Amino acid sequence: MMQSNLKKWLLTLLIVLAVGLTACQSDEGSEEASNGENSGEETTENESSESEDTNESEEQSYPITITDRTDTEVTIEEEPESIVSVIPSATEVVYSVGAGDKVDGVSEWADYPEEVTDVETVGDMNLNIEKIVSLEPDLVVADVENADDIDAMREAGLKVLVIGSQSLEEVYHDIELVGQATGQMNQAQDVIDDMKTTVSDVQDTVSDIPEEERKKAWIEVGPELFSGGEGSFIHEVLTLAGGKNIIADQEGWPQVSEEVVIEQNPDVIITTYGDTTEGAHETIMNRDGWDSISAVQNEEIYDVKNSLLSRPGPRLAQGVERLAEILYPEEME
Repeated sequence: MMQSNLKKWLLTLLIVLAVGLTACQSDEGSEEASNGENSGEETTENESSESEDTNESEEQSYPITITDRTDTEVTIEEEPESIVSVIPSATEVVYSVGAGDKVDGVSEWADYPEEVTDVETVGDMNLNIEKIVSLEPDLVVADVENADDIDAMREAGLKVLVIGSQSLEEVYHDIELVGQATGQMNQAQDVIDDMKTTVSDVQDTVSDIPEEERKKAWIEVGPELFSGGEGSFIHEVLTLAGGKNIIADQEGWPQVSEEVVIEQNPDVIITTYGDTTEGAHETIMNRDGWDSISAVQNEEIYDVKNSLLSRPGPRLAQGVERLAEILYPEEME
């Protein structure tokens, strides 16, 4: 029970700290088409129409049965016209695949993309089930962290698709699930491909950095010294960015002591709450005993938007890129 409460507290902390960016998923890939100028062939109106028909035929047909993160088979009879998303990471996934225009309800902490601020809210970590029911959604997209609320929504007769990831591969799978459920498989695949390209480019850039020159990093997701260890997506994105996690020997989302950080002596300290907590940088600089840490001595202390590192969604690849820019700015130029 204590571990469950701690996990829920940490999730709430991550969501409260998260602040949305202003970029949105682009549909450029689906809009680009050859005009025949390079090939010498002229694209006729009929050929264009046939191409559109082909793209439409590749979209999801209904009914479809999807096994979600709770190992529940969710049968969706027809393409959802009304969607409620009850956690920010799931909301970002829904919008990224192109189903944002169908979203009629989101959690209070949802802040990305920008248009979610105009959508009706249905609670925070404590969902208002009655309000969700009143919206009559065809589909509710939830996360495993919604816990008991998932059963409550299902008992209320709602169609609930549960996602929730702790790795990039799982994020890719969740995007695919939401794409299938919403009839947006093509765009979902575009999102996944873009993420993989971003991550691959970073890996290629940092691949030649010798092991002994790779920087040790402490990522602080709250002033109470919580962070992500082995098995968390924060650990994964840091590793992909070429960094060494100083708590790689710990599992999940532990709270560590100041002594651990001092002993591990990170080269870089990264916070995810500096934009919402005044004086975060100064607090770290003035902690007792931290003046012996290389990152403090060299003032290698940075803040990254919480939502880039602490939400298992489509912007996690940008988190990998941002970490690499902090750790190895010259290589990433």
